[in-house]
Amino acid sequence: MRVIVMGCGRVGLQVSQILVSQGHDVTVIDHDANAIAKLGPNFKGKVVRGLGFDRDVLTEAGVERAEAFVAASSSDNANIVAARIARKIFQVPRVVARLYDPLRAEIYQRLGLITVSTTNWGAERICEVVTHTDLDVIYTFGRGEASLVVIEAPPQLAGRTVNHLNVPGEISVVSIVRDGQAFIPVTGSAFQDGDRVYLTVVSSAMERLEQMIGMEGRM
Repeated sequence: MRVIVMGCGRVGLQVSQILVSQGHDVTVIDHDANAIAKLGPNFKGKVVRGLGFDRDVLTEAGVERAEAFVAASSSDNANIVAARIARKIFQVPRVVARLYDPLRAEIYQRLGLITVSTTNWGAERICEVVTHTDLDVIYTFGRGEASLVVIEAPPQLAGRTVNHLNVPGEISVVSIVRDGQAFIPVTGSAFQDGDRVYLTVVSSAMERLEQMIGMEGRM
């Protein structure tokens, strides 16, 4: 996955190093040469020096080809501006913005941005949200221990019932939108092709859910 990380402070540094260690193609943006130097000489990603909300800088970083964008600078305002540019102008499919003020989170979630309060989530959680590309996280609960995600029902789910996805204490189907209308399913409700499925998932079960929806004929 091609990921741009704006900001090379403590969180941005950790996110960049984790993603690189996982084999992702990472580009780091920061205007501070001292911050960039903390990546070290063995950093296998790319580095662009400049402001992460400058369109020329973003273009140099390859935002037009990016599959994910993480705004992790020390400024809430800079993070939101950069995240909105990445999402709205360059159509980056996965955008996460770090916020110091968790009270702003709900406002920015309404704008279609995933926000992470550093008092609640750490660098590993950001990486989890960014790299679980099949799962669209639209809301988080508590300190990030559980999330509300939405998926497009894959063909292999058609005809299967809700109890095939429900895992007590880990994964729960809470609603299905079919032909523009939402309903709350029971365990025997069957999925149909084209359903939008809303689930609550604990953070440790994200990978398990991805495996479940991708394992054709084995659920």
